[in-house]
Parts: sequence; C-alpha cells; structure tokens
Amino acid sequence: MSHTSCPHQQRWHTVLRRTQQRVERLPRTRISGRVVRATGMVIEVVGLKVAVGSACHIELPGMDDRPGQRRRQAEAEVVGFAGDKLYLMPLEEISGLMPGARVTPLGENSGHSARRFPLGESLLGRVIDGNGTPLDDAEPLDEAPRDTLDTPPLNPLSRAPIDTQIDVGIRAINALLSVGRGQRMGLFAGSGVGKSVLLGMMARYTRADVIVVGLIGERGREVQDFIDNILGPEGRRRAVVVAAPADTSPLQRLQGAAYATRLAENFRDDGHDVLLIMDSLTRYAMAQREIALAIGEPPATKGYPPSVFAKLPGLVERAGNAEHGGGSITAFYTVLTEGDDQQDPIADSARAILDGHIVLSRSLAEAGHYPAIDIEASISRAMTAITDAAQQRQARRLKQLFSRYQRNRDLISVGAYTPGHDPQLDEAVNRFPDLERFLQQNIEECATIDASRQALANVTGQPTQASAGGQG
Repeated sequence: MSHTSCPHQQRWHTVLRRTQQRVERLPRTRISGRVVRATGMVIEVVGLKVAVGSACHIELPGMDDRPGQRRRQAEAEVVGFAGDKLYLMPLEEISGLMPGARVTPLGENSGHSARRFPLGESLLGRVIDGNGTPLDDAEPLDEAPRDTLDTPPLNPLSRAPIDTQIDVGIRAINALLSVGRGQRMGLFAGSGVGKSVLLGMMARYTRADVIVVGLIGERGREVQDFIDNILGPEGRRRAVVVAAPADTSPLQRLQGAAYATRLAENFRDDGHDVLLIMDSLTRYAMAQREIALAIGEPPATKGYPPSVFAKLPGLVERAGNAEHGGGSITAFYTVLTEGDDQQDPIADSARAILDGHIVLSRSLAEAGHYPAIDIEASISRAMTAITDAAQQRQARRLKQLFSRYQRNRDLISVGAYTPGHDPQLDEAVNRFPDLERFLQQNIEECATIDASRQALANVTGQPTQASAGGQG
C-alpha cells in the first residue's frame, strides 16, 4: 500500500507547492476600474492608470457567477486613452458586458502589465493562434519559456550585411531576383494569382533552419490548406504557424503578426537562419486601421490613419540579419494590391521600406503562366551585392529580350512583324519560347541556384563564370 501511495503523495505535494507559489505571488491589494461605455469594438474604462499595450481582465456575469466558482472573464488590451478614460479593445467578441463591470490589470501592479507569450524550439511543428494558444489539439505549451512581444531595436550599424545568396528553389527568383540571407522581400499580388502557392514552394525549398509562418487576416479555410497541401509534412516539422484568420478581432490580427515576428527574432537570437513568411502585410495594416479609427484617430491617406504608416516599418525593421556571426531572418511579406493597383497606399509604403518586391501579374496567371512573376516590374535591391557580374549581365539581357517582345506583342499577333528590320526584336522572337519555359515552373519542381544560373546562361546565350558571391 505504501509503495502505491508514495507516487500519489509526491504528485499531490508537487501540485500543492505550485499552488502555494502562485498564491504567494498574488498581490495583497488589487486595483480595479469600471466600464462606463462600450461602443463598437471599444470599451471605455475609468479608475485605472495603466500603460498603452497593457492587458486587462473584464469580469462578466454568467453561469460561473456562483459561490466557490471563478467569475467569467474577458481579456482586453489598452489601445489608447483620453484624460482619465482608458480605451480597451477585447481580444475576442464578448457577450454579457454590463455597465460598471470591474476591470483589473493583468499583473501584480498597475504598471505596464504586458502579456507573455510562449517561445522556443518546443513550438516547432505546432500551429498556434495570436495569443500563443495551440490550435492543433496537441499538448499545451505550459512549459515553454515566455516573454513579451516588445524587443529593443537592433543598432543598424551592428547588423551583418546582406552578402550571401540563399536558395529559394524558384528558378526565376534565384536567377533574376536573387535573395540574400537577411533580406526582406515583398510579394505584391491581387487575389487569386498564386501567391500562396509560391509562398509554399519557398517554404519547402528554401534552406533555412526554422520557418515561421504568419497567416494574418486570411480565410480560415486557407489555414488548413496551407498547412496540409502547401507547407506539407516536411516543411511543417521545422515550422511554426501563427494563425489569426479574418474572423478574429483586429487586435488579434495585429498581435499575430507581432508574435510571428517575435518568434523569428527568438530563433535568430539563438543563432538560427530563419525564413519568415507573413501573409499578409495588408491585413496587418487593415487591422491597425480598424483600431485607430475606432478610438477616434482621423483618416489621412485613402482612409488609412497616420499610425498605420508608422506601424509598418516598426514591424518590418525587426527582420533582417543579427550581428556578425549571429542568426538571420529572411522575410517574405505578401502585399494585397486591391484591384491590382500597384499605387495602393499600403503597397506604395511597403515598397519603400522593403529590400525588393516581386510582382505577380494577373494577365500571366490567366494565361496559365506559373509562377506569374512579372519580371519587368520586379526587383531585388540586394542582387548586385550577392551575385557576380556575369549573372547580372545575363539577367539584364533576359529582361531586355522579354521586354522587347512584350512591347511588340500586338504587332506579332496580327502578323505585322517582318523579320530582318530589327535584329534585337528578331532575337527576342526567336528566343521567346525558351524564355517562357525558363520563367515557368511546376509546383513539384525545385530549381537550385546552380541549375538556375546554368539555365539563365543557356537561355540568353551568354557564357557564365564562377560565382563571386556566396551561396546558402
């Protein structure tokens, strides 16, 4: 009997000790405020003095409001203030909110009560929401180390330069839009032109230690589809997926993007090379717009308040290389161009702060040209630092031939083109079928850097030479 009860006694002692430690950490006094107004997504609270970004609990009446039972609570975050009023926004839709409901800050005092989120390698292979709660029905993350989402910015002079090309497995990108380790690229596309498939190919084929995927504001169905059909079992084993679909609150979507970036920073600080994929940066901006307009910030550029354009660089600048000899975050952000308008204010702002942009063309997608990369409108700002002169010359030559053909496409289609008058156009017409084959790639096909460079040399008819840049 003693042998069987001993393990049970030890387990109960452990539970009691942990409970005692939690009780001892509780404050002797509790500061609280009360709800005075709720309009739309914003809840106004008086009687509290806490910092913007702090988390609070709002007590709600319900079935649990009985003796010995814990009150039902909703979690909210302070998003602004005016005088002695705090503006709170709940993390999810709440029911049963009443005037005078008690609001208490999360933490031991009334200072900055920032929430702490799970981090570390125990999250690899997991799917979590913007709060760090598992969505995959696996074991909870109670034992994972936790930290806040705020990190001090890196000194720009201490960052390692982008001097090493990474292999993304896409022939057109490896050869014409080369990406360096620590670079931040934008993927500009309208809806339904294949950006998710292209992201999935990058996730599977890119040589990175860890992949962090942030699915922000997209359809809930796409989350499961991206995990099963695009990321695949092999990619998921070394990936963390943070999902904040379109039906979540704008605060959750904003938080999901910040959490995905924080996870990537944590892996980078541990010395890993991280691939960060965020779909999409536009939904992040829209979430910030919803919050800003709800608390009374005036709209500026096409309905976007100024805080939106301040938030974007704050998020993007957190990616990139660490100090010399440290890890890196190579980031791909999708930017949804409404109506294929490349001058959309979010697209224009993102283009200015990113290290390059890949534009997907609807006309190419409708013609069955995948990936539908518009090489004339796309550019990698780090390409000259990570590729040799021969590859740069070949890339320019291919773009010239492709552009010359496109400018005369209508004449060629109606039979108005006559060979012999323009040697460059003659060469473009002769090589165009090879150019199209070079730019197209099946989803199951992986094109390495060496194979991409050799194919580029063959299609342009120009000799290649040993690479002067590094490879990853």
